[in-house]
Amino acid sequence: MSDTTPTGRVNMTATAACLGALCCWSLGPLFIKYLAGHVDSWTQNMLRYSVACLFWLPFLLYLMVRGRFERRTWRRAILPSIANVTMQSLWAAGFYYLGPAFLTLLSKTSILWVAGFSLIVFREERPLARSKRFWAGLTLSLAGLFGVLYFKEDFAATSTRIGIILGLAQALTWAVYTISVKVSLRDIDSRCGFSVISIYTTIGLAVCAFLFGDPAKSLNMGAEPWLAVVFSAVTAIALGHVLYYTAIKRIGATIPMLVILTQPLVVFSLSSIMFQERLTGLQALFGAVLLLGSGLSVWAQQHLRPEPPR
Repeated sequence: MSDTTPTGRVNMTATAACLGALCCWSLGPLFIKYLAGHVDSWTQNMLRYSVACLFWLPFLLYLMVRGRFERRTWRRAILPSIANVTMQSLWAAGFYYLGPAFLTLLSKTSILWVAGFSLIVFREERPLARSKRFWAGLTLSLAGLFGVLYFKEDFAATSTRIGIILGLAQALTWAVYTISVKVSLRDIDSRCGFSVISIYTTIGLAVCAFLFGDPAKSLNMGAEPWLAVVFSAVTAIALGHVLYYTAIKRIGATIPMLVILTQPLVVFSLSSIMFQERLTGLQALFGAVLLLGSGLSVWAQQHLRPEPPR
């Protein structure tokens, strides 16, 4: 799919969607870290996804009333929702152990998992295994990841290692979520599909919150934490996901993925002010190598050549 319109002009809608997703997802980590001081991860997951669910519910009801809702969406959204519950649980928990920028940087390793799963699931992407660009990108990403972890000053601390495990596990489950959405909802409207996913995910996170968290504690939160819940839910969840998949449908996955790769830089610039988060010089260097390798892997996917017919 072309990255421009048929006339050669830049697709302004897709560009706006890319930048919108970047802004929304860059705010999310900061709000999750802020809310970590008020409620447990299970509870804030339930609260934020409940708001996101309510945000898209009127749109879903509108489609149902107008007879434009595809009933198969209920069945198709089950697998992505299971992956999303797992991914969101790991994602939020990681901020109770690590800073927003560092955890966001670790999450970018999901691109490598997405590429790996795509080789297995999608026949048209299997030529990627023969791409020198892809393997060079993979090598750079792994080297960057090693350096980012090795030069972290408190790497030996138990809490840091728990956070790193959670971050890397989240990257894996994000890839599972991405691939499951691509397979299950490829011919379904992004807003409709995510509306159903948000319902299923809210139910799953609510069950987790009452089993493992302390939802009653949220009743004692002040106005500012509640505002953070609502604002982050609407931006980072309700709008971020839909904008991202809207961009993918219009111009393909390559450009949106490259734009989102700049997320750690945006998060770090804000986190250094809000939470005084710092990365050492060597960490920043290897972080750049990690992102460069991920970008090279994405670029390799853009230049796939189809396999010859058999």
